[in-house]
Amino acid sequence: MDANQAEKRILELKDILWENSRRYYVENAPTMSDFEYDTLMHELEDLESRFPQFRTPDSPTQKVGSDLEAASPKSSRKGKDFARYPHRYPMLSLGNTYSIAEIEDFVRRAERELGRSDFTYSCELKFDGTAICLNYRNGKLFRALTRGDGVIGDDVTDNVRMISNVPQTLKGSGWPDDFEIRGEILMPYESFDRLNEEREAQEEEPFANPRNAASGSLKLTDPQEVGRRGLICTLYHVPAGSVACATHQEVLDAAASWGLPVSPERRTVGSIAEIEEYIDYWDTARKTLPFATDGIVIKINSLALQSSLGYTAKSPRWAVAYKFKAEEALTRLLSIDYQVGRTGAVTPVANLSPVFLSGTMVRRATLNNQDFINQMDIRVGDTVKVVKGGEIIPKIIDVDYSLRPAQSQIPVFPKTCPDCGTPLVKADGEAKWFCPNSDGCPTQIKGKLLHFMSRKAMNIIAGEATVDQLFNLGLVRTPDQLYTLSKNSLLMLEGWKERSAQRFLDSIRESLDVPFERVLHALGIRFVGETTAKSMARHFGSIDALMAATREDLLQVGDIGDVIADSVKDYFADSGHLRMIGNLRNAGLHFSVETAAESSDALSGKTFVVSGTFSVSRDEIKRLIEAAGGRNAGSVSSRTTFLLAGAKPGPEKIKKAEALGVKVIGEEDFFQMLPSGTVSPARQAPQPEPEQELTLFQ
Repeated sequence: MDANQAEKRILELKDILWENSRRYYVENAPTMSDFEYDTLMHELEDLESRFPQFRTPDSPTQKVGSDLEAASPKSSRKGKDFARYPHRYPMLSLGNTYSIAEIEDFVRRAERELGRSDFTYSCELKFDGTAICLNYRNGKLFRALTRGDGVIGDDVTDNVRMISNVPQTLKGSGWPDDFEIRGEILMPYESFDRLNEEREAQEEEPFANPRNAASGSLKLTDPQEVGRRGLICTLYHVPAGSVACATHQEVLDAAASWGLPVSPERRTVGSIAEIEEYIDYWDTARKTLPFATDGIVIKINSLALQSSLGYTAKSPRWAVAYKFKAEEALTRLLSIDYQVGRTGAVTPVANLSPVFLSGTMVRRATLNNQDFINQMDIRVGDTVKVVKGGEIIPKIIDVDYSLRPAQSQIPVFPKTCPDCGTPLVKADGEAKWFCPNSDGCPTQIKGKLLHFMSRKAMNIIAGEATVDQLFNLGLVRTPDQLYTLSKNSLLMLEGWKERSAQRFLDSIRESLDVPFERVLHALGIRFVGETTAKSMARHFGSIDALMAATREDLLQVGDIGDVIADSVKDYFADSGHLRMIGNLRNAGLHFSVETAAESSDALSGKTFVVSGTFSVSRDEIKRLIEAAGGRNAGSVSSRTTFLLAGAKPGPEKIKKAEALGVKVIGEEDFFQMLPSGTVSPARQAPQPEPEQELTLFQ
C-alpha cells in the first residue's frame, strides 16, 4: 500500500469509526458489531503506525467516543438537556483483544517493563452497560455523571438516585470525605424483557439489547420513569489516591464495606494460567448471569505498579480487556435489502428468519458488499450462520451449502441507488458501490444536515427525527435553508410546541458565533475532518482564499495529501456548493479567521505535546499554541518539537521524549516564546492531567 492509498483508507476508517461511535454512544443504535468496530480500529492503528504523517489528534485512535450530543426538541432519544460538569479524572477506555495469545503478550510485556513477575492481577467481568461516575461527599451521594466525552459528562444525579442499589448514604467508616467511584449502569434481562413487552403493547419500537435500553433509560426526563425501568449499578474503579490502599482489590473491598455495589465475581490471580482459567470459566458461566457481560478485564493489582506502567494516548498499559467470541446460530436468509448510507455507500442487508441470539431476537445481518456475497456464494433461501455479541446488526460468517434449496436465488446487486435511482459507481480497487448523487440523494442529504448541525460543527440541537421532519416537509434540503426557518414553519411539525420551536431557533441563532474553522468542518467536504478544517482555516484565513487555492497550494498545508486536495477542489468546483456558501455568508456565518491581537507566526512549524498541569487550563495552553501558528499533538514522536511539561507530567511522555531527543520545556519557557502581551496576568486554576489518573470505561 502506497501513501496515497493509505491516506484514503485512513480517512475512510476515521469517518466510519466516528459515525459508528456516534450511533453507539449518542443514538444508542449501533449498526456495526463490536468485533467489526474493533477490527477496523486495529486496522486504523496499524496504518497510522506505518504512515504516521496521517495521524491527527482527532483520530479515533487518539480520542474516546462521546455521548454528549444535544438531543433535538423531538428526538427519538426522548432525552433532555442535562447540566454538564468536568470529570475530576478523565474517563478513558480499555484496549481490547479477542485473542488469548494477546493476553499472554500483555502479561509478558508487563513483566518485562516492570523487571519482575512477583505481582498479582485482578480479573473482573466486563459489563455491557453504560458508564457512570459517582461522587460522594461527606458520605452522601453528591453527583452522578455519565462518561460523556471522557472529560465532561452529563449530570444524571436525579435519575441515578432512583436506581435501587445505589446508596444515597454510605455505611460503616473510613470512607474519604470527597471521593469518586466509577462503574456501569445495567439493565438485567428480566427488566429488559418487561420493558420491551410494554413498548410492543404500545406499538413502540422495542430496544435492540439491554445496553441500549440502559443508556437510553439513564437519559430520560422523568426520574420516576427511570426508577420503573429496573436498572442496577455495578462499580469497579476508584481513582488512585482517593483511598489509602496498596492494591486495586483492597480499594474495591473497602468500597464494598461502605455499601457500594461492587461486583463479587472478581478474583485476584498470580499467573497467566489462572487468568486463562478465569476466562474459560466465565465464557460459559456468564450465560447464567441475570445481566449482559461481554468479556473479562485483567488489571495489574498493585496501584504503585499501575502508576509505573502508565498510559498510551487513550488506554492504560496496566489493563486489558478480553472480549468473548460472539455467539453463533443457524437461520434462513429470506431476502436482501440494499441500503444507501450517509456517504453514499450501498450496503446489502440480509433479512433472516428470526432466531434468538445473545439475549435478543435477530432478524437482520450485514452482508458488507457485493464482493462478500460473491465470495461466499450467498443466495436467498440459504441456511446461514450468524454471529452476534450484543450488537444490533449481526454478521453472516458461513453458509451451510448442504441445506441449500433447489429454488434458492442468486442475489442481483442493484445498478442504481435504492434511494434516488442514480446509477451506482465503484472506483478501481474499492469493494463498495457508491451513489454519486451526493447532493440529491435523500439519505445523503439528511446525513449532511446531521453533520452540519452536530456538536463539533454548528452545534444546532437536532437529531435524526427532526431532520426527517424538516426534509419530508420540504423545509430544509441544504444547510443554508436552516437559517430561513420561522417559528410558524416549525410549529407545523408534528409534536412541536412553542418552547421546542424557540429552543431550536435559539440554537440556530447561536450558531452564527461559531468560528470559521468549525464552519468549514460543518460543510462536510469529504475527507476533511475537524483537524484538517482547522489547519486549512489557519493556513488560508478565509473561504475566498481557500476556494481560489490551486491543488499545489492545498498540498502545502501539513494535514493535506493528494486525496484531500482533490476532494477540496471537487467540492468548490460545484456551483450548488458555491451558491449554498453564499447564502450561509449572507445569513451571517463566519467565513474568515477573526484576527486576534495575540495571533502570530511565532510557533509556526513547531509541534507541541502538552502534559501536566499549568497555571492556566490545558485548553488555554493549546489555544495559545494554535493562535501562534503551532500545532498540538497527542503523543510524543520523532516529529515533536517540544514536550511542554507542567506539574506532574506523564512519566511515559517524559521517558519517550528523552529517548527521541525531544526537548522538554516548562511553562515559563513556553510563555517566553509567545509575542509580548499574549498571556493575561490572570491565571486560571490548574486542571487535572490525564496521566495522573485515568479512569477506565470497561
